[in-house]
Amino acid sequence: MRIFALILALLAAAPALANGDRCHAETPCKLGDRSYHVKEPDGWDGQSPLPVMLHFHGWQRQGDLIVKHQRISGATRRRGVLLVAPNGLGRSWDWWNDDTVNLDFADAVLADVMARYPVDRTRIYVSGYSWGSSMAWRYVCARGDGVAALLAISGTLDQRENCDEAPAEVRHVHGLADTVMDYPFGPGGDETHPVALWRRTFDCGPGVDAGTWQQRAFLTLSRIEWTNCATGRVSLDIHPGGHFIPHGWIARQLDELLGLPNSYP
Repeated sequence: MRIFALILALLAAAPALANGDRCHAETPCKLGDRSYHVKEPDGWDGQSPLPVMLHFHGWQRQGDLIVKHQRISGATRRRGVLLVAPNGLGRSWDWWNDDTVNLDFADAVLADVMARYPVDRTRIYVSGYSWGSSMAWRYVCARGDGVAALLAISGTLDQRENCDEAPAEVRHVHGLADTVMDYPFGPGGDETHPVALWRRTFDCGPGVDAGTWQQRAFLTLSRIEWTNCATGRVSLDIHPGGHFIPHGWIARQLDELLGLPNSYP
């Protein structure tokens, strides 16, 4: 089922929001016995439709960290994007199976956001870091139709899985020296293996070396792109470091997706 059919059904069943119901930044939005955080972009006029980035936090984190994280919130708020950060049960995510309760929870979060804000439904991005990146992969694997892009950082699913749905685009970054969510090398040390699932799903041809880039002098990222696909497109950024969100990575992806000049931060 397409994501917007699910969300429209949830919106129809949801009670109207009470006047003055206000949650923002570190004040969570309650959703039954669970919650999420939201951060509006700088200078928003209160009316214009907003692109949305749904970001799943890492293990033992919560959304209150995400909405004040410089490399996440610092990127969205400067680019007119509404940041949405769900809170995982037990400060974690169950992403191992395609029947995880977190799929319905994320649907409910997006439905609640759409009841509170005017959302540009052509620009819904799903992101995550570490354990949350694997959750982001799981979400778009099941609910990806209607998602503009997956922005994933240092966490994947098993590349042998088959996905019922897929986003329009996949962008993934991973460090070769990652020992927390180990870099998923393929047979013979294949460095392109982290996105093998999506290349197969989109029926992509050979990748193209798109060169190197950096936002900070101490870290250079190498990009491979697959644009000759039957559907969708894929990019993989590789760096020599470990388990972290590279400075400027989310910002650069949003600049490219939104057609903005590359800038930092």
